Amino acid sequence: MSSSEDDLPLLNGSKTNGYLARVKHPQSRKKIPKGVDTEMDRTNVPSAQVGLSIRHGHVEEMEIDGEATNGVKSSGEGLGKRKARKSTEKSKSYKEESSEEDEDEPLVRRMSHFGSTLISVDQHHAQVKRRRTGKAAKPEVDSDNEPLVSKKSQSKKSPTTVLKKPPKFSETAIGESDDSDTPLGSKLAQQRAKIEKKAGKEAKQIRKAEKQKGSPTVRKSSTKEANDKDKQATGTKNKSDKAKGTASRKRQANGVKKEPESDDDVPLSRKSPAKKPAAKGRAEAETGTKRPGKGKGVKKEETPVEVEAEQDEEEEYKWWENEALGDGTKKWTTLEHAGVVFPPPYEPLPENVKLLYAGVPVTLHLDAEEVAGFFGTMLNSTHNVENPKFVANFFADFQAILDETGGAKDKNGKKIHIKDFEKCDFTTIFEYYEAKRAEKKALSAAEKKALKAEKDAAEAPYLFCLWDGRKEKVGNFRIEPPGLFRGRGEHPKTGKVKKRVLPEQITINVGKDATVPAPPPGHKWKEIRHDDTATWLAMWQENVNKQYKYVMLAANSSIKGQSDYKKFEKARELKKHIDRIRKDYQRDLKAELMADRQRATAVYLIDQFALRAGNEKGDDEADTVGCCSLKFEHVTLKPPNTVVFDFLGKDSIRFYDEFVVDAQVFKNLKIFKKPPKREGDEIFDRLTTVQLNKHLSSYMPGLSAKVFRTYNASYTMANVLRELTVKGSVPEMIKAYNDANRRVAILCNHKRTVGAAHAGQMEKITDRIKGLKYQKWRVKQMMISIDSKIKKKKPDGYFDLDEDLTREWIEEHQAFLVQEMRQKIEKKFQKENEKLAADGQPEMKAKELEERLQSAAELEEKFEAENKTKKVKPEGKAATVEKMEETAAKLDQRIETLLVQAEDKESNKEVALGTSKINYIDPRLTVVFSKKFGVPIDKFFSKTLREKFAWAMKSVDEDWEF
Repeated sequence: MSSSEDDLPLLNGSKTNGYLARVKHPQSRKKIPKGVDTEMDRTNVPSAQVGLSIRHGHVEEMEIDGEATNGVKSSGEGLGKRKARKSTEKSKSYKEESSEEDEDEPLVRRMSHFGSTLISVDQHHAQVKRRRTGKAAKPEVDSDNEPLVSKKSQSKKSPTTVLKKPPKFSETAIGESDDSDTPLGSKLAQQRAKIEKKAGKEAKQIRKAEKQKGSPTVRKSSTKEANDKDKQATGTKNKSDKAKGTASRKRQANGVKKEPESDDDVPLSRKSPAKKPAAKGRAEAETGTKRPGKGKGVKKEETPVEVEAEQDEEEEYKWWENEALGDGTKKWTTLEHAGVVFPPPYEPLPENVKLLYAGVPVTLHLDAEEVAGFFGTMLNSTHNVENPKFVANFFADFQAILDETGGAKDKNGKKIHIKDFEKCDFTTIFEYYEAKRAEKKALSAAEKKALKAEKDAAEAPYLFCLWDGRKEKVGNFRIEPPGLFRGRGEHPKTGKVKKRVLPEQITINVGKDATVPAPPPGHKWKEIRHDDTATWLAMWQENVNKQYKYVMLAANSSIKGQSDYKKFEKARELKKHIDRIRKDYQRDLKAELMADRQRATAVYLIDQFALRAGNEKGDDEADTVGCCSLKFEHVTLKPPNTVVFDFLGKDSIRFYDEFVVDAQVFKNLKIFKKPPKREGDEIFDRLTTVQLNKHLSSYMPGLSAKVFRTYNASYTMANVLRELTVKGSVPEMIKAYNDANRRVAILCNHKRTVGAAHAGQMEKITDRIKGLKYQKWRVKQMMISIDSKIKKKKPDGYFDLDEDLTREWIEEHQAFLVQEMRQKIEKKFQKENEKLAADGQPEMKAKELEERLQSAAELEEKFEAENKTKKVKPEGKAATVEKMEETAAKLDQRIETLLVQAEDKESNKEVALGTSKINYIDPRLTVVFSKKFGVPIDKFFSKTLREKFAWAMKSVDEDWEF
């Protein structure tokens, strides 16, 4: 077993994207007669818009021509459709409030169904305006083109603060047509066609510019030649070259040479190189936030990102400024690490906790008892324990372990044969582990803190390694504990036992002169390696899928960062070849050779609809499918030019969608499905993933099918964001970014099923909005208590209770507020007592808690009086009408922000924004957006992602372009 370029072991000497090379047995003709195309042209007249999914949303079971497209019953049996988890919310669910027919309604109309509360932002503004003026709000004329400004002149004239009107990003910012009657699908298809046309022109301009500079256009070269150049480039750098490079890097963007000797392996130079930030503006450049003023005494608030930057003052290895980041074979010179952390040993069950078989407690060997515990702890996971495949796989493995360990015995030592799963009762085991979980949860804060400190101290040596003398963070240094394999989707091995990994199964990779990590006492490592071409620190093979598991560096390490950087640079490099690739596959869609036509059709589907290339799977692997491995039953053709795809995709998740395709592509798929082909036969029987990627690499070294996904997502996002010029508040700009991201996800077909928790989350937002409206109403009633004449000074309806706030809801909300206050007081009291006990001081008496709870009782009495008298007494010191008006205006602003967030969340429920943002959209585009519009980067990237994409945050300015 040796290490290949991507650190995965080679099997049988041949590897193709992780799978063995295979030989197909084609059934289609070698050549396509010209008459076939002519005959089909007569009967096939395209009528629909080409280039987009016409069915974008959650998976529904569907029958076509009387039969399910996958040869499976419409109930979805056998398909990779995940079961929705049951919501734990006690209140009425979203599905009860909104009928299924509402899924096809426009968003603005649907928003009104959320408890009659979540109206659109525009409707909210109309309500605010109507209540303040006493007049019906006039429709805004061409408001999309007005810049967002705070109306200072108006606010000076009236004590009431005028709220800023957010821009309608859906048209102004995203580049939609002004024709509101045009379907969204048509708008996006037109936008996609426009972007592709622009991409073609840009590719020609890039090649022309390089030709004028003297850099030859990338010629067709083999991957071997590219690798040889990489080795040569990385192996011949001397000290003088590095010194020159250090000086030149200050004038280069991202460490990319402006005039390379050959651009075969050099990332695409950006149009506007990032300038190195001056000392004064360095924090701004690194955190993605702008300073509010220049030398005017304006104190800048520190963002979480800046705090992180200040805390980590170690000298950073800025690998992105390194000119030679080639894929040479040698990855390191010295490597030291502490090895891996094993899970704790198994703790036997107490004597009174047994598995029951036919009602009889049985005694098991510890190995079998541990496996029984795996299932017993999961009884509350109905998704697994009610899955017949999961149960069958578990029980088969459980019986095998029973046979190996001597089986089960009753209290008298008599052997009991466990043959029927239905007679097994794991309840007592489940209750035991539930009690243990509750016991752990009930620990005091001090006890939990002590346990965490003990664990952190034990794991501290494993957190970092020394990589060429640099301190690099290690990622997954913990060995996976034994348990039951879950898998994703409908995995055929779900429920099988994952055995405990022993040191004798683990290979350690470390430097020759480094100290080898010590194995646990009484054990030894399987093998010690000194492989400087690999980036893994430890490796073993798990027993379920026979896959190799690796201990790698963390996502924020320089090695992982370089991997991401190269991936996105590869996508940028594709910019200058995309026009030729598209021109060639459009031509070959009519090729006479079947192999050429199949290849062109596959590239079309991968480029236009983001299908994955796909690989052959073994008999015991999930039957997942990609473009090259599509079978007869996975594709259904609906004239004139609609194609229905229905198969198990990545991670055994069902892929179902309908695409309107080019007329020639429809024609080709019809040819590829011609008899003698039938169910089980492959559509692309003259094409493999290896052949496809070899063809693509002839355009550009290292180009493979997966690069198209990254390119299309990043290039589309770059164009959409470039059109975004209107500035707004931070929540509005976040929504604008998400709108753009959503367009990219739709254009690139990144979808997801609606999460089970979505309805509950929307309901929580609804309650928060209602709570703020009630709070605003109370503030206005306080104004009346302060000045009874204020009613005459305000427009009609200003003091009215909102329509959606019923008296019944108000009483429930008041009870909730009282209960919430009690819980907060009790929790604070408990924490303070725990702290006193930890410091060795006497705890507070129960009488102290009773006195504190008196404030909750007073609040309850206040609500009762308000409900009875219909009057609200002013709160706070020196309450005035002006202060109450300011408070009401602030509450309006908070309501508006929540409405924007609700609309954003509802719009994104069926789109995988995270997939696009994290894996396919170049993170530098998000950083550019953050800098350009002054939105803190932590609004888009979590702490983990900020660490992962630190190279992106520190390597570009707002003028950088993809």
